[in-house]
Amino acid sequence: MLGTGEFALPTFQSLADSHHTMVGLVTQPDRVASGGRVHPNVMKEFALHRKIPVLQPPNINTAESLAELYALQADLFLVAAYGQILSAEVIGVPPRGCYNLHGSLLPKYRGAAPIQYAVWKGEATTGVSIFQIVPRLDAGPILAEFTTPIGPKETSGDLENRLASLVAPVTVQFIDDLEYGRLNGRPQNPAEVTRAPKLKKEFGMLDWSQSTAALDCQIRAMQPWPTPHTYLHVTAKPPQRILVLEIDPAPLPATGMETAAGTIVRNDGRSLLVRTGDGACAIQRIQPIGKRAMAVSDWLRGNAAPVGSRLGTET
Repeated sequence: MLGTGEFALPTFQSLADSHHTMVGLVTQPDRVASGGRVHPNVMKEFALHRKIPVLQPPNINTAESLAELYALQADLFLVAAYGQILSAEVIGVPPRGCYNLHGSLLPKYRGAAPIQYAVWKGEATTGVSIFQIVPRLDAGPILAEFTTPIGPKETSGDLENRLASLVAPVTVQFIDDLEYGRLNGRPQNPAEVTRAPKLKKEFGMLDWSQSTAALDCQIRAMQPWPTPHTYLHVTAKPPQRILVLEIDPAPLPATGMETAAGTIVRNDGRSLLVRTGDGACAIQRIQPIGKRAMAVSDWLRGNAAPVGSRLGTET
């Protein structure tokens, strides 16, 4: 298996416990923080505990890495949240092929952030596609998939954890079916391709001129990273950066009709009502920088956010 993130861990564990033999794990090199602390790698920790050989090549596509991969004598490679693009030479190593667990219903959301984009774009359903890897990005034939609804309050982090658990038994069955020739690949329709490139930090900045529904999707999509954030502007005070973690749609009061998007139009001590592009939303949960997440009612006990103050960019 080739994997690094927690999305891959339940499948790795299920395969290690199955009748199939896990001959090795390929994962990213250890990341070292300032001060020399090594970031934990859950895949590596599990593999070492189960005495599964671990490879951590900085570049999987070098001649040295290819030799190590051939030495494993694996029948197939299974890839999930690995973090490196495989060359045609690497794809050609296992005789039964390379297969990827992809967190969307392909051909929608090819790329590095399929789960986040499905939430961000307001999809009602998503799933995981298992496809055969070819030299083009996420373009190979689909051999198995499952679908699941996206919950109305589900963040990207919540959804990723749930998909990771759901795909583990599906993957074990997939390998059984592959072994006994019970699968036929389904080609992807090029006309239906959409992209899900790597997220950028600036994608977390909230634009209050969007519709309330679009803001809700962005807020849920940007958790846990890059975090949905805005700046509170109160007269005579410096801008205060806050994370907005949950909103609900709300009717816009008549007194807020002429205000600009991002204006606080009501503060009743329990929630903040904010003008959006098509009405209003009630902020329910926030996280001030450097503090824990909390209900906005708790935050309002010690912080001022008067009607007429503004949420938006730093300037």
